[in-house]
Amino acid sequence: MAVSLKEPQDGDLGEVSDINVTPFIDVILVLLIIFMVAAPLSTVDVAVDLPVSNAKQQPRPDKPIFLTVRNDLSLTLGDDPLARNALQATLDQRTSNDREQRIFLRADQAVSYGELMKVMNLLRDAGYLKIALVGLEDTGQVGTTDTSAPTTDGSVAVPGTARP
Repeated sequence: MAVSLKEPQDGDLGEVSDINVTPFIDVILVLLIIFMVAAPLSTVDVAVDLPVSNAKQQPRPDKPIFLTVRNDLSLTLGDDPLARNALQATLDQRTSNDREQRIFLRADQAVSYGELMKVMNLLRDAGYLKIALVGLEDTGQVGTTDTSAPTTDGSVAVPGTARP
C-alpha cells in the first residue's frame, strides 16, 4: 500500500489505493529473461537411450582395396582405371572371389550423391556388401589434406567429425 505525503486537513495520513506497478514490471522482466534462457536448454529433438557398443576394432587389412570415383565419374581400382562394366570381374580377381572382403569406397567432393549411390549399387549387384566410405579426418587445420588409410574398425570417417 502507498501513503500520500500531502498535508492532510485533519492531520492524519490517508491511504492511497493505487497499485505501484514498478516492482511488478521488474519481476515480469526477470521472469522473461529466465524463460528466454531456459527454453532452448529444455528442448530435445529426439530422446533416445542409445546402447553401449562393445565391438572390438577390426584389424586393418594388409592390402585394402580402394575403389575411387573421380570428379569426371570414372572409376579407379587402386591406381588402375576401371570400366564400370568390368567392375565385378576385376574385383573377383583382386579378392580371389572373396565377397566378404571390405571395399573402401572414396569419392571426389564434386561427385554427386546420386552418382556415389550408383557405384554402391554396382558393388551390391556384384555381391560386395561390405563397403566402407573413406573421408578425411578433420584435424582442425585449414588447408591440409590427410591421405591416411581408412579407420581401422571399418567405420565411416565423416569430414567434420573426429574419430572416437
